Amino acid sequence: LCPQVPELGKATVRIRQPERVREIIQALREQGAAKLHCLQNALGHAGIWFSPLLQVISDFDMTLSRFGCNGRRCPTSHNILDTSRVISEDGKKKLKDLLHYYYPIEIDPNRTLEEKRPLMVEWWTKAHELLVQQKIHKSDIAQIVRESEAMLRDGFREFFDQLHKNKIPLFIFSAGVGDVLEEIIRQANVFYPNVNVVSNYMAFSDEGVLTHFKGPLIHTYNKNNSVLQGTGYFQQLSTRTSIILLGDSMGDLTMADGVPSVENILKIGFLNDKVEERRKKYLDSYDIVLESDETLDVVNGILRYLLAE
Repeated sequence: LCPQVPELGKATVRIRQPERVREIIQALREQGAAKLHCLQNALGHAGIWFSPLLQVISDFDMTLSRFGCNGRRCPTSHNILDTSRVISEDGKKKLKDLLHYYYPIEIDPNRTLEEKRPLMVEWWTKAHELLVQQKIHKSDIAQIVRESEAMLRDGFREFFDQLHKNKIPLFIFSAGVGDVLEEIIRQANVFYPNVNVVSNYMAFSDEGVLTHFKGPLIHTYNKNNSVLQGTGYFQQLSTRTSIILLGDSMGDLTMADGVPSVENILKIGFLNDKVEERRKKYLDSYDIVLESDETLDVVNGILRYLLAE
């Protein structure tokens, strides 16, 4: 497929259109190199090696974080809170009931997005209301994360370091809890200045107690321009027309919709669960599908190739 990226030969990799993927990877590299050449001429010296065209847009839970470890599920940023010591037993039960009712709807391949969207709003709204009732203290969040079994995918350090070193913006677009996922990245010592997060953030009283969640509500199926209105994030990056998009759900496919003019986009999807049942849909939607792969090996391999001098 692409000898310069041996990771694409891993057994976990599935690609429906290998030729197309090869072309996208080549275009991403050539475009980056061409822009770099112009930049070096303008500077009159070698300068730092970075691709002024590239940006990475990624989901967080079960994309940058692991789905499982040693046969056990790893928690999402919501799960970390839902199962922590700051939630009452009654609260935990209610949150679990919501999960058991709505999660099958979220991943049901036979329901349309139009059917799912209002139900996702319902789920997130109820869950957030339950969390507010628990009077969570801001000062508890770091400890809750420390005590949790949250894990970033193997190879996360190389991923964050490569992007940081090459001044490539990483935009994390998450339907999780922003305060929790930021803390996970912070405790892993990879929260660099090039990382920007849009997520569901908590609002606290002067005493540091959770009072509500700030708007707009972000759920699995509205991760697009509709919730980015007013942030202007992608407008600031209007020259970044090359995109690597990382996700683990159908809802993640729209995360780059706000980018003003996309020239090349490579969509990489992590298929973590119900692999046989969902394979076709993922292969039809993502350029590269990684099945039950708890690493960032393939992503890192592609970045190494794109950023090699």
